[in-house]
Amino acid sequence: MGLFDLDRWVEIWATITRNKIRSILTCLGVFWGILMLVLLLGAGAGLRNGIFGLLEGFATRSVFFLTDRTSEPYKGFNKGRYWSMRNRDIENIRKNVEGAEIVSGLVGAGGGDKNVVYGQIAGSYSVSGVSPEFFRIQIPRLIYGRLINNIDIDEKRKVCVIGNDVNKTLFRNENSCGKYIRVNGLYYMIAGVVDSKANINLNGRMAESVYLPFTTLQQTSVQGDVIHVLFVCGKPHYPLQKMIDEVTTLLKGQNEIAPSDPQAVRVLNIAAQVETFDMLFTGIDILVWLVGMGSLLAGVIGISNIMMVTVKERTKEIGVRRALGAKPFNIISQVMSESLLLTAMAGLLGLSLGVFMLDFVSRMMANQPQDSGNIFTNPEVHIQTAVSATIILLISGLLAGLIPAWRAMQIKAIDAIREE
Repeated sequence: MGLFDLDRWVEIWATITRNKIRSILTCLGVFWGILMLVLLLGAGAGLRNGIFGLLEGFATRSVFFLTDRTSEPYKGFNKGRYWSMRNRDIENIRKNVEGAEIVSGLVGAGGGDKNVVYGQIAGSYSVSGVSPEFFRIQIPRLIYGRLINNIDIDEKRKVCVIGNDVNKTLFRNENSCGKYIRVNGLYYMIAGVVDSKANINLNGRMAESVYLPFTTLQQTSVQGDVIHVLFVCGKPHYPLQKMIDEVTTLLKGQNEIAPSDPQAVRVLNIAAQVETFDMLFTGIDILVWLVGMGSLLAGVIGISNIMMVTVKERTKEIGVRRALGAKPFNIISQVMSESLLLTAMAGLLGLSLGVFMLDFVSRMMANQPQDSGNIFTNPEVHIQTAVSATIILLISGLLAGLIPAWRAMQIKAIDAIREE
């Protein structure tokens, strides 16, 4: 009697359906276990997709440097001194810090009531002075025109790049390149219109911002060569903490700050936060697998117990088969096949329902307006995960029938007949 013998599977099916209620209740544990595993894995994937989707279009190996009061006296300067980063700091970091791939400064001009004007239309928006490298850290989606370039910086041109929402308000979403707007009282020509790929925003939402060459803003706002925020993106595979230490040491050395001062240079490490998120989701995945496997194990134990009852009920039948010459393998394979079929039916049904429910939720969310703050998107189960769950399921079904099969093999023909 081979594995693909139709008569054998018909007999197995007849045995299972002989007591339908018991079989259904037995399968329910496995069905529920695999369904919960799939739904939890899908929910975890949806949360991961949402969180890391917020970082799309953002250089995740970025570190931000800001200034604070000094906490130690140094070289004649008193404790509590304010200090500022300057243009020379950017150039020296580019030249002397080996691990720095992208270095950019930002000069903030803040916002204001109706500070951006075109004709009779005005709006209140964030204004920042940036270098071309800024758009390599927060990568924009270019809608019209171009970004700020090095010639704009060197010549201190009065040009600007505006966000998409600014363009909608002032120009009704038309191509506004080449037109002039008044920003904080001065006129600038629009060079480009951008929208953000990422939902991490530096100095305000990109769609609601106006970007000027930082040298132009320094000159027009009479701020000298002050830089408010310094962005440094580390090279791949270069130790990020080493790069942070090198930049911090250089900033302290150039600005007369005690090397041991822990407060004067503030550091915001985006890469460390991304790594923390990654570790968090790895832990969630492990927890989900443990919970799901625990539920599945409970269902498999239930199937094993029922198969033990079934073997006991069929003692005479098994004994007669042994008397007629059935080999131990035939008895074992019969019981294990019944267990495998019960587990496979319940598990694959739970797996299919779970995937269907996740797909339904994903389609419903896709039809909703995209929210920039959505941290749960596209819940899914990867094909590798589904295949792994199926393999685990089938192995569990075989193991569930192992002990009952061994019990069936121990039944001797003479003992079975004597019980009757």
